Amino acid sequence: MQWMIYGANGYTGELIAREAVRLGLQPILAGRSRDKLQPLASELDLETRVFDLNDAQAVRIALDGLGLVLHCAGPFSATSAPMIEGCLEVGAHYLDITGEAPVFEHTHAPTQASRAKDKGVVLCSGVGFDVIPTDCVALKLKQLLPDATHLSLGFDTSSGLSPGTSKTAIEGLGLGNLERIDGQLVHTAMGKKHREIDFGRGQRYAMAIPWGDVSTAYYTTGIPNIDTWFPMPKSMVIGAQMMNMVRPLMGVAWVQALLKNLAGKYVKGPDEKAREKLPTYVWGEARNAAGEVKTVRIKTANGYKLTVDGSLAIVAWLMSHDIEGGSYTPAMLLGAELVEKLPGSGKFKVE
Repeated sequence: MQWMIYGANGYTGELIAREAVRLGLQPILAGRSRDKLQPLASELDLETRVFDLNDAQAVRIALDGLGLVLHCAGPFSATSAPMIEGCLEVGAHYLDITGEAPVFEHTHAPTQASRAKDKGVVLCSGVGFDVIPTDCVALKLKQLLPDATHLSLGFDTSSGLSPGTSKTAIEGLGLGNLERIDGQLVHTAMGKKHREIDFGRGQRYAMAIPWGDVSTAYYTTGIPNIDTWFPMPKSMVIGAQMMNMVRPLMGVAWVQALLKNLAGKYVKGPDEKAREKLPTYVWGEARNAAGEVKTVRIKTANGYKLTVDGSLAIVAWLMSHDIEGGSYTPAMLLGAELVEKLPGSGKFKVE
């Protein structure tokens, strides 16, 4: 099966391309700029295809004959929909490494799921970090507590951000927090929810954040109330609460453009040594109407290494398995144990 990495010249896309070649795979490298793609393609001796996602005809032509696309070019709020459309038209499986809730909602919309089923195409957004480890924790908790009504997920890491992840975070500044309440996505004030959590290396103060699992974990588990958490000093929680007063300004187009430009210039992402030394601690908690609580923790590799290994594991699995078309999450495809099988991961610890 021929397959493609689109956005191969980006920080994470390049890491995936290099590891794919090390594993003996030969993806086609693609993106908008031949000048940015060609040095990597020449080094790895791989084919390139250059096209812009704004040109629907060019997308169809470039994807013709492919069996799978691993989409790595963000911000996915702008790039995912046209790539999904192209994959549905040519019959190629679609994977991406986003963590954006609106993208997950688009991927799992009934219209997309129905078309994917008819075409025999798998649509699976979030095949990295986020959301593989938290999605697997969510499914594990659902198995442990089938009647759970509330689910909390979170992670603790010292790793820095890549340029693409930084730009995604900037997009969310004007929206505030996001959680699932009675099955619906609801925007709430930043800093409103805060508590102490042991993510896996001791109690830390934490704040609810707008993370993509409020979407994916819902489709994986059906649990109607979901929030997501990240460790945050009390001083930063107070700062987030104060930011609510100027939140509308953060969504203004020129402010967004300025911040994204700065992120592109100055954010570089962690180097190999940092990625090897900085693991991630993932935590989840489920409770039911009777007040019963289950907690699951797991230590994994650094988020960027997990994205490389996790995305390629799902690529390899789809290449060797026939599966009914439709919209999936990573845990829906490969089960809760997927994260335990990835390099650098431990085993689930259940309380």
